Amino acid sequence: MTNIAIIGAGAWGTALAQCYAGAGHRVALVVRTNELAEEIKKTRVNQTYLADIQLHDTINILPLNQFIETGDGAKFDIILNVTPTQFLRANLQQIHAVLPKDAPMVICAKGMEIGTDSLPLMIAAEECPTIRLAYLSGPNFARDIARGLPSASTLAGEVEVTDDVIARLTARNLRLYASRDIWGAQIGGAIKNVIAIACGLCHGLELGESARAALVTRGLAEIARLSETMGGKRETLLGQCGVGDLMLTCSSAQSRNFSLGLELAGGKTLTQITRSRTSIAEGVTTSRAAYHFAKTRGVDMPIVETVYRCLYEGLSLGHALDHILSRPPRAETH
Repeated sequence: MTNIAIIGAGAWGTALAQCYAGAGHRVALVVRTNELAEEIKKTRVNQTYLADIQLHDTINILPLNQFIETGDGAKFDIILNVTPTQFLRANLQQIHAVLPKDAPMVICAKGMEIGTDSLPLMIAAEECPTIRLAYLSGPNFARDIARGLPSASTLAGEVEVTDDVIARLTARNLRLYASRDIWGAQIGGAIKNVIAIACGLCHGLELGESARAALVTRGLAEIARLSETMGGKRETLLGQCGVGDLMLTCSSAQSRNFSLGLELAGGKTLTQITRSRTSIAEGVTTSRAAYHFAKTRGVDMPIVETVYRCLYEGLSLGHALDHILSRPPRAETH
């Protein structure tokens, strides 16, 4: 039995809490507000994010201020931080003083920080330089994990950290595969959300499955180019954090990013879509950061650029399609 603190009670954090409590671990789900903590304690349901899942009675619901003020963080063996990327830095600044010194912290956010272009582990290393870190990424829908359905993920980091975490985080329905390639894992997890928006647009415009398959394939090439620029390995992207995540996110309306592309294709504005949702489509902010990130490093990423221009520069969907189709021929391996 492992003592696990899960920071963040969105859909993914709640699903991980359900998964590991079901596997027999001692789990605390750290909730941002006292009000939400009391509601979940009373109903044993996270009505906002996973309304159809009855949570295990053993999950301790812990308000964030209590976690900080009482120093509860020191009693945990592993911290899973599921705070969205755009809020991760502020969260770590709040909690770093009460984190256990010897326990690893696994960052479970996907995306890139606007303003710094930082990936999640870069943020964590800056704010918590003495904490052992790892990164979790893979093809996981929160509701599937919460229901106990089988899945797998990549856990990237130094060998001693990943081996420690995998040995402790046992769950039949979430198999972890170790990798040392933190760059490939993070960039795969971030950019696939942007490609998923493009695939949602493609599906919504009824361009056909062949076009969507081409988008996914070329999207993987863009991810690989950016990953290699940062020191990542192409073979990492053949795993759960690359091909696996792309297959899932780019082919289902359960994906927040794919469904956002669908709604854009249906005529809704980005403002209308975001106002109607409680969950975050990370591809929206990541497209902005990734576009700048790629431009400053001279990395050609036409799909990312097109999504960025649609979301932030008012590029019409028709012109977006022309932008991709009118590109000059090139070798497939580039």
